[in-house]
Amino acid sequence: MGRLREGQYFCFCLDHVREYNATYNYFNGMSDEDVLRYQKDAVTGHRPTWKMGANRAGPASPGMADPFHMQAKTARNRAPRHGVVARKALHILGLDDDAGPGEIKVRYKELVKRLHPDANGGDRSNEDRLREIINAYNVLRSFRAV
Repeated sequence: MGRLREGQYFCFCLDHVREYNATYNYFNGMSDEDVLRYQKDAVTGHRPTWKMGANRAGPASPGMADPFHMQAKTARNRAPRHGVVARKALHILGLDDDAGPGEIKVRYKELVKRLHPDANGGDRSNEDRLREIINAYNVLRSFRAV
C-alpha cells in the first residue's frame, strides 16, 4: 500500500496495477528536506555510518582507561607511511619506510644501472635480482609512492 503501510497490500488485476503504478508517488506528503535526507540515506542502504581513519574520535574517552598510552601521539606510535606490500618493495630496494619519492627513484636508477646485463658486459647472473627491483619499483609507482 505504500510508505508507512508496509506489509499491507492491494489486490488488483493487471490493468489496475498498471493504473495504480502510473500515479503512485512514494514521496507524496514528504517535504523537500525529507526527500533529500531519504536519498542521502539510500546511498548507505539506510544504515548508520561512522568516519573512517585512525583516531577519528580523538583521544580516548574519559571513561576508557589507557594504561599503556596507546592513544599518545608520538613519533614512535605514528602510523606507517606505506602498506605491507609497499614496505616489502622498499625493503627490496634497500630503503627505509620513510623514504620519499625522490629517494626511491634515485635508488631504483642506481640499482638498474649497476645490475643491468648491458652494464655488466652481458653478464646475466643478476637478472633475477634486477627483475625483483623492477617489480618493486612498479609496485611503488602503482601506490603513487614515486
